[in-house]
Amino acid sequence: MTPRRRATHSSAAPRAQEEPVGTTEAQVIPLRSRDDADEAFGTDEEQAAAPEWEEALADLLAFLRRRLEGDYPVDEFGFDADLTEHVILPALRPLYRSWFRVETIGMDHVPDVGGALVVANHSGTFPLDSLMTAVALHDDHPAQRHLRMLGADLMFRLPVVGALARKQGSTLACTPDAVRLMSSGELVGVWPEGFKGIGKPFRDRYKLQRFGRGGFVSAALRCGVPIIPCAIVGAEEIYPKIGDIKPLARLFGAPYFPITPLFPALGPLGLVPLPSKWYIEFGEPIRTDEIDPADADDPMTVFNLTDQVRETIQHTLYRLLSQRRSTFLG
Repeated sequence: MTPRRRATHSSAAPRAQEEPVGTTEAQVIPLRSRDDADEAFGTDEEQAAAPEWEEALADLLAFLRRRLEGDYPVDEFGFDADLTEHVILPALRPLYRSWFRVETIGMDHVPDVGGALVVANHSGTFPLDSLMTAVALHDDHPAQRHLRMLGADLMFRLPVVGALARKQGSTLACTPDAVRLMSSGELVGVWPEGFKGIGKPFRDRYKLQRFGRGGFVSAALRCGVPIIPCAIVGAEEIYPKIGDIKPLARLFGAPYFPITPLFPALGPLGLVPLPSKWYIEFGEPIRTDEIDPADADDPMTVFNLTDQVRETIQHTLYRLLSQRRSTFLG
């Protein structure tokens, strides 16, 4: 009989008993805590952020390629949606989200598709309210609608500003252009107070000025699209206008040359808007499809509808002001 070999205890035990099959010593990473795991693999936020940065970079490169190749559409008014979405709106978002902290109300009153006319109050010395309204309707509306703004001819005569306004979708505030846009299903914005609104003294804040001759109402009646009253609170305080240097206004061909508490005393620094808290409310649409389009030429019909829109906006402004807790906080 062959004697059994006596087992001996040795420090060199079989490798299979010490390590899982298929695992080498270099692959084993001892992790003693959650912090060790985060350091080794990155936090959940860091892992999630990586694809977002990659996607943003790819989107930027695709945008640059389209611009270099000229592969982007521009409509008959000069509207460049590609440039608007990738350059103009991103440049305005820090003001909208962080500086003015804009809150929107009644966004469900703005239709997802089809022509409509947004009519808003105008204020602030410089027309930032129209730009913030455009950001609101793109970023906070479910359909991300572009607002085709109607502007004064002075804006289109300004270097750089006029060209950018065209590319953002703005056009001259005239009935034919407004009708063409709304008839093609575009969302159009108008600020009927014009320079009387944005250039009024701070003591007259939130008091609506005259709405002109109602050309916007006539255009809406011709197209049968809803009119959406829009009230903006917060813009009056960004550049409180306490004076006007008329000789300088005439020199520059401007409707006014404002004096504010910070401008021109602080020079370029005085052009930084004060960080007021903004509210933009879109009211219930006023239907025009039930009115005979022929009444677009009836002065009484146009006047009554214009007055209805103006009174709706004024009452909304008073309500929002009564509910506002603070001018700059919130």
